[in-house]
Amino acid sequence: MLQIKAVQFLEKAQKTVLNRRGEGFVDTAVKILISVVVGALVLAGLYLLFKDTILPTLTDRIKNMFNYTG
Repeated sequence: MLQIKAVQFLEKAQKTVLNRRGEGFVDTAVKILISVVVGALVLAGLYLLFKDTILPTLTDRIKNMFNYTG
């Protein structure tokens, strides 16, 4: 019984090693890297586009939050 399970395990391991389908670690890392770079470019573009409109009011609100005199 133990020998049969060992043979089955070895056959399964061999099939897994020889399997050419699926996604590798490098593919996943490249996808994550591309996502981070594209996200940073989008955020940088939005910052340049709306810098004069949104950020001055945002900084004023943050200063007012921490400058509370009660």
